[in-house]
Amino acid sequence: MLSPTPEEPLLLAELKPGRPHQFDWKSSCETWSVAFSPDGAWFAWSQGHCIVKLIPWPLEEQFIPKGFEAKSRSSKNDTKGRGSPKEKTLDCGQIVWGLAFSPWPSAPSRKLWARHHSQAPDVSCLILATGLNDGQIKIWEVQTGLLLLNLSGHQDVVRDLSFTPSGSLILVSASRDKTLRIWDLNKHGKQIQVLSGHLQWVYCCSISPDCSMLCSAAGEKSVFLWSMRSYTLIRKLEGHQSSVVSCDFSPDSALLVTASYDTNVIMWDPYTGERLRSLHHTQLDPAMDDSDVHMSSLRSVCFSPEGLYLATVADDRLLRIWALELKAPIAFAPMTNGLCCTFFPHGGVIATGTRDGHVQFWTAPRVLSSLKHLCRKALRSFLTTYQVLALPIPKKMKEFLTYRTF
Repeated sequence: MLSPTPEEPLLLAELKPGRPHQFDWKSSCETWSVAFSPDGAWFAWSQGHCIVKLIPWPLEEQFIPKGFEAKSRSSKNDTKGRGSPKEKTLDCGQIVWGLAFSPWPSAPSRKLWARHHSQAPDVSCLILATGLNDGQIKIWEVQTGLLLLNLSGHQDVVRDLSFTPSGSLILVSASRDKTLRIWDLNKHGKQIQVLSGHLQWVYCCSISPDCSMLCSAAGEKSVFLWSMRSYTLIRKLEGHQSSVVSCDFSPDSALLVTASYDTNVIMWDPYTGERLRSLHHTQLDPAMDDSDVHMSSLRSVCFSPEGLYLATVADDRLLRIWALELKAPIAFAPMTNGLCCTFFPHGGVIATGTRDGHVQFWTAPRVLSSLKHLCRKALRSFLTTYQVLALPIPKKMKEFLTYRTF
């Protein structure tokens, strides 16, 4: 059930780059992307200056912001230690825009090792993909920090990356060259498909947890839904009034959320294309007039791991947390220059990245899902909306299972 009076998000820790800002654009300091590994053991931070930090999670036994900042600045790339995992520093050589961990475990990844190392390890390895400013994608082995592959094909910035959750090591990349590309890391990073159709930069890509659909958002008012089986366009979702910049599927694949510069998050049924709900990001300051509406432009949206909450980051310097069935945010946290957000896979924490290269960790609502929601989540993980509507069950039950009871 949902907590009736959730607490405001509390800042648990903040990581800051260990070097001063440089005003040369080539050393861009933005944290465009942050990611937790699916098992929750690692956190990846694109801290700017072409550097990615791989940080073991949890940060410490207790969150002590000042102490961890000092630790993060002074730690070095240590790949020789045994026992506890060590923080890694990945120098990508280019500004890093996108990050994605492979599912865990990734047993087939030994094929990558076999090609690049004389002795392939006996255990599976966790992989991190990094999308770079020059269009390259670098594939790293997390435990050692070693570079495994360099994928070439994009002609401009690789803005976002997404692995198929099934563990097949299929990687999707979204680029400013207006294309999405599909790579098979089991075939040494072979490019198997190019998806064209967007007329603007592609900002975001998200694969549904059931691996059936791919959503892509570009600097356009419409969102594209693709089949991950045939790599063909299923439909365009139209409803936003400005560029769509972020998208995410619910854990059961039954919902899709998209965030736009028009200050709205739209919740869709990806199977039918139906628009289920809009969440409007209004100014909290009544002194603001309509001329300041751009201050609420969205930057990022993501689902919580149990699928009952959303987090959004907007240009009005607020992190918002939304309950799925409510139209207004249930909690706010002040943050400056936010660019991205993601939930810890086991819940309870949200990580946000900023234009200053910082990462902040916030408390998130902890929820005990109702039996009804658990049943819905289990059923919707393998039943489409159309299959639910065809079931010989009462109408109210169908409405609940298809998220029509808002």
